[in-house]
Amino acid sequence: MCGIIGFTGNEPAKDIIIGGLERLEYRGYDSAGLALLSNDQIQVRKRTGKVEELRKLCEAEKMPATCGIGHTRWATHGGVTDVNAHPHRVGKVVLIHNGIIENYRQIVTEYGLADQLVSETDSEVVAALLNKFYEGDPVKAIKKTVKVLSGAFALCIMFQDIPDTIYAIRNVSPMVATSCERGSVIASDLTALIEFSKEYFVVPEYHILTLKKDGIDIQDLKGNKVTPQMLTVNWDITSAQKGGYPFFMLKEIYEQPDAIRNTIAPRINQELPDFTEDGIDDAIFKDCKRISIVACGTAMHAGMVGKHLIEKKLRIPVHVDCASEFRYKDPIIDEETLTIVLSQSGETIDTLEALKLAKNRGSKVLSIVNVKGSTIARESDYVLYTHAGPEIAVASTKAYTVQVAAMYLIACRIGLVKGLITEHDAKRFMTKLTNASNIVEETLKCADDIKRVADHIKFATDTFYIGRGLDYTMSLEAALKLKEISYVHAEAYAAGELKHGTIALISENVPVIALATQEDVYAKVISNIREVKARGAYVVLVSMDEEVNDPSICDQHIRLPKMDSEFTSFATAVVLQLVAYYTSEAKGLDVDKPRNLAKSVTVE
Repeated sequence: MCGIIGFTGNEPAKDIIIGGLERLEYRGYDSAGLALLSNDQIQVRKRTGKVEELRKLCEAEKMPATCGIGHTRWATHGGVTDVNAHPHRVGKVVLIHNGIIENYRQIVTEYGLADQLVSETDSEVVAALLNKFYEGDPVKAIKKTVKVLSGAFALCIMFQDIPDTIYAIRNVSPMVATSCERGSVIASDLTALIEFSKEYFVVPEYHILTLKKDGIDIQDLKGNKVTPQMLTVNWDITSAQKGGYPFFMLKEIYEQPDAIRNTIAPRINQELPDFTEDGIDDAIFKDCKRISIVACGTAMHAGMVGKHLIEKKLRIPVHVDCASEFRYKDPIIDEETLTIVLSQSGETIDTLEALKLAKNRGSKVLSIVNVKGSTIARESDYVLYTHAGPEIAVASTKAYTVQVAAMYLIACRIGLVKGLITEHDAKRFMTKLTNASNIVEETLKCADDIKRVADHIKFATDTFYIGRGLDYTMSLEAALKLKEISYVHAEAYAAGELKHGTIALISENVPVIALATQEDVYAKVISNIREVKARGAYVVLVSMDEEVNDPSICDQHIRLPKMDSEFTSFATAVVLQLVAYYTSEAKGLDVDKPRNLAKSVTVE
């Protein structure tokens, strides 16, 4: 969750570190700090709040050091205080840490570290342990330390008496690194590296990196030199900038047409879905009798769209699990199960652990991720990369719709391989899917209508989303979006379940956003809308009707472009994302950085 950056090179590190932290702030923004190493002296500066507060703190200071590390924190152990902020220094050691050290209390007791600690964090314990083991050989001290640690960690370390050098090691928690003419850089995310080089490598687990001005040395714990596998970023730094938009979230909503095209187009061959370039073997589709989809949050909702589509169209049983529960429910999976995992970052810890369990049970694993070389991608049997580019806002938008697009591609390919749909029908399906990006562009034109919806919702304490079938699935994601960025309590309900208890919550002027895009249950949903309207609800209808026959059933109508009901998920997603965005903006909130949340969940 936390943001990490380290730089050693040929220019002052302070502004590089702070600039990198600003690009990483979406990973954690409870506090921020940096440590600079120069002439056997370490300067540490840290401050609660956003990176802007750290920049102000360091503004007037002369800090000529060309070697430093920086960190943005998302609090796990200990409250949000200056003392708990990173970096942590004990003796000659200063470090930053992402992850959770599960046995930190035992370490404190066993090694007698209590009197050296000033914070409440598990991270400072690692610094104290390193300092205890350090006798002039950093690599030896690091090896001894990591043998003691239990849990996930990404560590960047400087030693006071080792000039211009940063050491790093990780287990599970991600880090990437690169070296260029300006120096050597390491970070938790590509957004902090891209200004230096498009060439990078993923730091291998339990390998020690030694970063110097002129390059990076990598060795395993046995001392063997390792050459990293270099990867190439397929986007530039402007993709990680706002580009004139007030918030990244709005920019990313408007990037969805291109993101969808970029994800679908490379997988079409002769009008049919084709995963040859992805190296995905058709045998995993042909041999599977059931599908298990595992993900967290928004990614799980994308998986639920896939479940709806596959079960309805192909009649193959699909089960969707939230990854945090998957390991602990003794899931029924075997070699006849295809497991599909979804993760934007490819580093979501719960999803990663679920993936490992599925493989241990004999299931083949296909991952849908957005980041090349990520841990989930490397651990999977097969990978389908989405091509959304960087997503900076905490609330996922374009990563969600490209995951949905990937599920549509997979559904069609499974149908073809198993002979459940004809080539003719598959081509018709793909034509409609290819048109999804155009539908999204058309839907974005209704932004002004959606702003009016937000002007009402911003005063609400509760909002309800209702729908049936695919619309109910979309309602779940819509409610999550509204909650996470506007702090309006929102719930999604299957419209037919209202009378089984939920309708007791409907009172005068309570917003109900009703989705009615599915032709086969349209009349039923309209009946459910009448039920809430009769109780005084403020109803927003989302449908493809050109005009509502009975205007009394809704207070506002958001009209979607005409399309096949099977493909409304893309347009509906955009509308509901904008509802959440404009509600948050209308309340004067920081849309990109909702309280208590971070972008990449890399701790359990």
